[in-house]
Amino acid sequence: MALLGFMGVDELVVTVAPVAVYWVYSGIYEVLLRRTTVLDKYRLHSRRDEETKNIASRKDVVKGVLLQQAIQVAISVAVLKLTGDGDGAAADRAASLTPEPFLVVAARFGVAMLVLDAWQYFMHRLMHSSRYMYRRFHSWHHRVAAPYAFAAQYGHPVDGVLTETLSGAAAYLVSGMSPRAAAAFFVFATVKGVDDHCGVAAPWNPLHAAFGNNTAYHDVHHQRGGGRRNFSQPFFVVWDRLLGTHARYAVLPRDGGGLKVKIFEDQMH
Repeated sequence: MALLGFMGVDELVVTVAPVAVYWVYSGIYEVLLRRTTVLDKYRLHSRRDEETKNIASRKDVVKGVLLQQAIQVAISVAVLKLTGDGDGAAADRAASLTPEPFLVVAARFGVAMLVLDAWQYFMHRLMHSSRYMYRRFHSWHHRVAAPYAFAAQYGHPVDGVLTETLSGAAAYLVSGMSPRAAAAFFVFATVKGVDDHCGVAAPWNPLHAAFGNNTAYHDVHHQRGGGRRNFSQPFFVVWDRLLGTHARYAVLPRDGGGLKVKIFEDQMH
């Protein structure tokens, strides 16, 4: 009850729901990929690839993600309090009495997606353009060369704050979303980020159908020779196309079963 006096229910959901959804959704992938074979024919990397190509251990990944999420929650609370959107029960009552029309909420959602994408593209590209920033911060994320679901948010805390957390804060502030709408938006963005790193290119996945920026697209970026291509995340590919960093690729059958992403030769520079 003391916590609800500090923040309203909506604000609590904004901070906690994305974290909970991250582990639940990535956990589903983990169970399906490690305990069953139902997704094996759609895997972009074999189990052996995960063991031999990834420098970061799974234990290190879990610890790194939890640290990043703790920082994310702290900054989220600070933003809510500074904007006056985290004033507990009063904010909950105001939100329930004055709901915005659906089209207004949808428009704010769209603005948030554009802001998040723009921030993450340019910060992500900067992390690769600066040798210092790449080696000191962003290289942590690329220690997972064969991506899997719960490694989506693995990285150096500084990289996580600059690329992920601050982009979320900017999307929230610029779009003017209510905490309730923001909770839905950040849950959606979290699911999308996990899906982009899951290493499974299932043709029936609705997120793959709706977005060109998907698991295969981001896998290009994690490949050797693809690190200066396909920076866009998590929704659209517009910045890559506009600024010449888009790499064309094909998803092909892999020897031994499963799939692989092949970058076209003229993109390998």
